[in-house]
Amino acid sequence: MALSTKLEMRQSQSLVMTPQLMQAIKLLQFSNLDLAAYVDAELERNPLLERSDPATGSASEQSGDSAVEILPEAAGSGAEGGAYDTGLDGTDAPDGDAGDWMKNQLESSAETIASSMDTDLGNVFPDESGVAPAPEQAIAYAADSGRTGGGVSEDYNLEAFVAEEESLTQILTDQMNLALADPVDKLIGLHLINSLDENGYLAQELDEAAGQLGVSLARVEAVLVILQGFEPSGVFARSLAECLALQLKERDRFDPAMATLIDNIELLARRELAALRRLCNVDEEDLTDMIAEIRALDPRPGRAYGSALVQPVVPDVFVRRASDGGWTVELNADTLPRVLVNQTYYASVTRTARKETERSYLTDCLQTANWLVKSLDQRAKTILKVSTEIVRQQDGFLSYGIEHLRPLNLKTIADAVGMHESTISRVTSNKYMATSRGIFELKYFFSSSIAATEGGDAHSAEAVRHRIKQLIDAESASDILSDDTLVKMLKGEGIDIARRTVAKYREALRISSSVQRRREKSGGR
Repeated sequence: MALSTKLEMRQSQSLVMTPQLMQAIKLLQFSNLDLAAYVDAELERNPLLERSDPATGSASEQSGDSAVEILPEAAGSGAEGGAYDTGLDGTDAPDGDAGDWMKNQLESSAETIASSMDTDLGNVFPDESGVAPAPEQAIAYAADSGRTGGGVSEDYNLEAFVAEEESLTQILTDQMNLALADPVDKLIGLHLINSLDENGYLAQELDEAAGQLGVSLARVEAVLVILQGFEPSGVFARSLAECLALQLKERDRFDPAMATLIDNIELLARRELAALRRLCNVDEEDLTDMIAEIRALDPRPGRAYGSALVQPVVPDVFVRRASDGGWTVELNADTLPRVLVNQTYYASVTRTARKETERSYLTDCLQTANWLVKSLDQRAKTILKVSTEIVRQQDGFLSYGIEHLRPLNLKTIADAVGMHESTISRVTSNKYMATSRGIFELKYFFSSSIAATEGGDAHSAEAVRHRIKQLIDAESASDILSDDTLVKMLKGEGIDIARRTVAKYREALRISSSVQRRREKSGGR
C-alpha cells in the first residue's frame, strides 16, 4: 500500500469548553456567599462593571461621579414569579462632541457641589448671626454635634468601640509568658498552643512535635505538664478522658474511684451502670453523684473562647402559599448581585485609546462584563426553574409534612425542565429553599425510594427514617422495639423494608440499639 499526501474536508461536531462556558458552570454551583465574593472580585478587576442598587440608582449615582452619565436602572428579566434584577447593558454614548458633553456635565455638577457646600456651611453656625465662629469653636461644635447626635459624621462608627473577643490562642499565650521564662520552653509552648484544635485538644503527637522542634521528648512533656495547668481547665488534653481528669484534679476530686470511672468512660456512654459500680467499688448513690460531677464538666473547654461566628443560612428561594391554593416560588433578591455594564464609560475611554493594547484590553473587559451579566441572569433563571419543578414534585411534603415526601432523583427533574442531570446537581448544591416548614437545602428533596408491600406508590427514604424515629420515640420502657419489630410494623403500614436497612437508618439517626435503650430506660439495671 503506497503512502501519499492528500487534502480532505471533514465536518464534525464537538463540545468546546470556552472560558465563558466554564464561567457559567462555575457560577451555577456557587453558593450565594461564594457568588458575592466572586462578583466583588470582578468589580475590582473590571472597570466597566459597576454595582446597581435598585433603591438609590446605579453605582455612579451613589458615588456622586458626575463626569459619567448615570445609567438608568436595568429591568430584571426572568421566569414567572422571579424576584431578581441582574441589569442588562448600559446606555449608549451621548450624541454630539464628547468634550462638550463632558464640560456641561462638569459645570452642572460644580454648581450642585457649591450649593451643597453652602448648605453644609450654614449648618455649622450654631446661631443665625451670619458670622462664622473661630476655627477652634467650629471644631468643638462639630465634635459635640457628633456626640449628641445633632450632626453625626459618616466617619463616626460605633462598631469601632466594641471590644474584640479574645481568642484561645491569645489567652494561653499570655499565661505562657508569665509561667515560662526559658526561651526554648516558650518556643515549645507556643508550638503546642498553635497545635490545639477548636475544642482545646492537642492535635499533634508529642514525639512528632519534639522531632519538628529538635528537642527531647522529655522536655516537651515537661512543658505540656505546665500548660495543662492553664485556664480554661482541661486544655491541652489528648483525649476526652484526660480532659475530664484535668478538670477533676483542679477541683481536687480525682480520687481512685473517680479515676476508675474516667478510665472506663465508654461504659458510662453505654449506660452499663452495674459494671461501673463493680469496677469503682461504690454503691448506687455514690455512682450517681460521680456521674453528676462528670456531667458538670466541660468536654470542650476551647469552645468558649474566640469561637468562630456561625453564618446563618440565607435562603435562595422563597416558597409561599398562593391565593388559589398553589405555591408561589420566587428568588431571594438579596442573594443576587446586581451589576451593570457601563457602555458610556467604554465609549468615552475608547475614543481616547491610541494603542492597540489599550483597545484590546477595553474590548476584553467589555466582553467579560457582558458575559458575567448574562451568566448571572441565566443562573437566576435556572435556579428558579429547577426550584419550581421541585415544589411541583413535592407538593405533598409542603402541604402535609415529611411523611408525604416523595422519592425524587436528579433525572426526574432534568427530564421535566429539559436540562442535563449534571446541571441539576450543580443548581441544587449549596442552595436553600425557605418554606412554611423551615429552610431546606435543595438536595434534601432528593431521596431514594423504598418499595411498597402491595405494589403501591414507593416511599421516600427520608419519610421512612422519620417514621422509624416516631415509632422509637413513642415506645415505652416496658416495650422496647427491636429492629425486627420495627420491620414488622413498617410492613404493616405498607413499607417493604429489610432489617439491615432499618438498622442503617436507626444508626444514621444516632439512635442506640434496643438493648442499650432498654438499659437506659431501666436506669442501667
